[in-house]
Amino acid sequence: MKNIQKTIIKSFLLLSAMILSSCNNDLDLEPEGELTASQLYKTEADAIAGVTAVYSALSFGPSGEQSLYGRNLYFLTDMASDYAAAGASASNPNVQAISTSSHDANNDRVDLAWKQIYKGINRANVAIDNIPKVTGSETLKQRLINEAKFIRALLYFDLVQLWGPVPLVLHEAESLDNSVLKADRKDTEIIYQQIISDLTAAEALPASYSGTDLGRATVGAAKALLSKVYLVRREWDKAQQKAEEVINGGYGYDLFEDFGDAFRPATKNGKEHIFSIQFELGQSGTGTGNTLPGVTFNGFTNVEPADIISDTSLFYDIYDDDDTRKNVSYVKSLINPATGDLFTFLKPRFSKYIDYNLVNSGQSNSLAAMNFPVIRYSEVLLILAEAINEQSGPTTAAYDAINQVRRRAYNQPLYSPSPYDLTGLDQTTFREALQKERLLEFVQEGQRWFDLVRWGILVESLKKVPAKAAGVSDRNYLFPIPQTQHDLNPTGLWQNPGY
Repeated sequence: MKNIQKTIIKSFLLLSAMILSSCNNDLDLEPEGELTASQLYKTEADAIAGVTAVYSALSFGPSGEQSLYGRNLYFLTDMASDYAAAGASASNPNVQAISTSSHDANNDRVDLAWKQIYKGINRANVAIDNIPKVTGSETLKQRLINEAKFIRALLYFDLVQLWGPVPLVLHEAESLDNSVLKADRKDTEIIYQQIISDLTAAEALPASYSGTDLGRATVGAAKALLSKVYLVRREWDKAQQKAEEVINGGYGYDLFEDFGDAFRPATKNGKEHIFSIQFELGQSGTGTGNTLPGVTFNGFTNVEPADIISDTSLFYDIYDDDDTRKNVSYVKSLINPATGDLFTFLKPRFSKYIDYNLVNSGQSNSLAAMNFPVIRYSEVLLILAEAINEQSGPTTAAYDAINQVRRRAYNQPLYSPSPYDLTGLDQTTFREALQKERLLEFVQEGQRWFDLVRWGILVESLKKVPAKAAGVSDRNYLFPIPQTQHDLNPTGLWQNPGY
């Protein structure tokens, strides 16, 4: 499919490699090289390639490592939650430690995620600082700056939720002296105000794109992410307002009638996809692409995979059999294309990121062309329902929003009452129903840890999972500052409690 990912693969190597070799992105290293980013930003093509490099930080990893959204962030947001666990074939002890809530500040997955996020932020800073200097259309330049601000906001939103107070770096690293590179942690309120500022600027983005620009950030994406930011901040009225702007804004968003279409390569960047990380079939580059569980599905065997459901009775088994999300999120059996026989696994496996066209034809599913959804229209509906309920209890609008998601799940018409609709709940029981709905809807979409933290139920939820219960405590509401970073600036990068 032609979209921004093709542009990333082609132009990433044209400009961003030169920029990034001359401007080191890690907070703990000095810039190196002879060329500066300002010397490379001259034309519209340079500006486009520079913003392409910003997008690529989300879907390309360093040599030999998984990409941020293709795999590494999964360890912190899913493996550290209650529903996913490290299986027997997960060979990295740091992954096992995250799974059992026993990780520490030396954990290599935590360290890599921190560095990948700041690498993306620095690429955004390079673009924001230098695009105004290039010759060309002012309209295009402003659009590109706002795209970079959207991604910077997304990455800071990840940072502040995962680590709490973090360094706020808003200019390219090569312009900073060594003391600023070793930046101090800033209060979360300062970080959130920057996120809101960047997303407010991004509300000036176009409503849609076509051709090779499909997949870029839009005004709808900015408003949707703002609604989620306000939800996390418990600013319910603002979360409701931004969700309603997405729903009523005429942007063309809607639910797919078939839940599975949210994850099929043939329906990528469709009406439900507000913003997704773009991946192409067999993607190659500076690191691996989307290798989430399911993508690494390696044949017809009952050897325990690297990622398993922590407890099927708490998760897989809670789905009604007629909830279509069950057999999209998990798979218990497949036809073996080599024999034509039905092969049944001993335990269900994650399946949102299995490309069945590849599996059914006997091809490897490694690095399948599955986008990673950052925010879908179904989440905006659930944000609206939650924000309304937290202000006043369930209203007609709150019921309508959550019931659209449920009707789709049960293969019912989206806009007509159905036997599966929620009714007659008070504020507490509606909240409980919404929390369950998010679990059922967003398996493997990087949502669960964030949800458990903002609801304040992370510890009690992990205590229900035997493999995680012994290691979890209140410290797990944040991740440790990586030891490599703390050692550079022990006072300014003080460690989170419990680590």
